[in-house]
Amino acid sequence: MPYTLTPRYDDNPRLQELVGRLRAYLTDELLPYERAHGITPESRLDRTTLEGVWKRSAELGFYGISLPPELGGQGLNFTELCALKEELTASGAALSHSVLGDMGGPLRVGAILKYATDEQRERYLLPVVRGERACCFSLTEQDAGSDVRRMRTTATRDGDSYVLNGHKVFSSAAPFADFAVVVARMADSEETYSAFLVDLDTPGCRVLEGAVPMSGQRMEGDLVFEDCRVPVANLLGEAGQGLRIGIGRITLNRLLHCPSLIGAARRAWDLSVAHAKTRVAFGQPLLALQAVQHKLADMATDLYAARSMVLATAAKADRGENIAVEANMCKLFTAEACFRAADQAVQIHGKDGLTRGHEVEQIFRSLRMYRIVTGTSEIHKNAIVKALV
Repeated sequence: MPYTLTPRYDDNPRLQELVGRLRAYLTDELLPYERAHGITPESRLDRTTLEGVWKRSAELGFYGISLPPELGGQGLNFTELCALKEELTASGAALSHSVLGDMGGPLRVGAILKYATDEQRERYLLPVVRGERACCFSLTEQDAGSDVRRMRTTATRDGDSYVLNGHKVFSSAAPFADFAVVVARMADSEETYSAFLVDLDTPGCRVLEGAVPMSGQRMEGDLVFEDCRVPVANLLGEAGQGLRIGIGRITLNRLLHCPSLIGAARRAWDLSVAHAKTRVAFGQPLLALQAVQHKLADMATDLYAARSMVLATAAKADRGENIAVEANMCKLFTAEACFRAADQAVQIHGKDGLTRGHEVEQIFRSLRMYRIVTGTSEIHKNAIVKALV
């Protein structure tokens, strides 16, 4: 099919139908709801508001849609999931992260279901799938970001419990989560890490308001553990599997972040075209200026390249093949390319693009952030060369 900025999926009728219904939900329901309640990407969201989105999305079949049918999903493959994720951010909806369950929902726990015991699934994970509970993932520390092995949060075995001590930062969804997946270093070893399911109301566990990232979204929290006792039954997987669970999830996330970035850049394109058509300078619309046309051409070309890489890698993942190298390549290229597109959008909008509160300005800040989130561009380059050379 010829390339279009707004993709079509004529070769996949199921996906075409899902995308059509998702676009209708976003346009007819979610965006009007956000406008009526003054919700922006920088709003402080309460649990009631989020639960409303979870429940409505579940009614429409979108919440946890990529999970297997036995868990309430539709078994979407990665290619189809990427298509839906792009549509969400391309809509400009501030609550788009809660429609499929990215923020604290089913997509957060889907990758760890295979490590959970039957009891853990029933008590923790399945309620998340049903939209009854929310979770966060806690790996990062102040001095342990890209180099996760520098973490200082420890887990000490004491009878039928593990005792956690430490301080985690940038735990997305922590402000409204019920429990966390916490990766900690075993106290008796400098090189062994384990993962635990920790109820956030457990004595010795405190949730603090986290730093506000440059995107302005208030989704982060700090978790502080002071002699926090966690039952042995809450060990996720086997002792020593913590980094495999954590980093394995991050590898897939690096791919699945990409369509969201592409969608945001696509939104910046749409806003830029609309602005260039209506803004008059020197007696003609901006779109008549060759310099502006070239910027739009560069934006479209970057989006085409990024989407092509991501869909090719998603198809490889759907075949069950290893995508460790390609996931790093996708995240590296997509984060850089989409930021370039956002930068061009700011340039096209002029003073409006520099104004705090303008949608293009917020997209610019958000996409700049993703050149660091889930791995810096430099970390991706290191991983690519290490794997290939």
